Amino acid sequence: MIDFDLLRAWVAVSYARVRGSDPERGDVPGWVMVTIMTAGLVVVIFALFKDKITTAVSDAIDSVTNKTK
Repeated sequence: MIDFDLLRAWVAVSYARVRGSDPERGDVPGWVMVTIMTAGLVVVIFALFKDKITTAVSDAIDSVTNKTK
């Protein structure tokens, strides 16, 4: 047997999430800004330390695969 009160509550919560009135939805523009700033930091760090990063990654891969220079 279906509990109609429970079904009604579930539909109300689902509709609230779709309509955007749910306070748990989060701040989409804030997450976009965090993502863009993180990508910018990665680009700046890689631009400054490209040689060191590529050398470290190459050395790590070589040590795992037992390749020597």
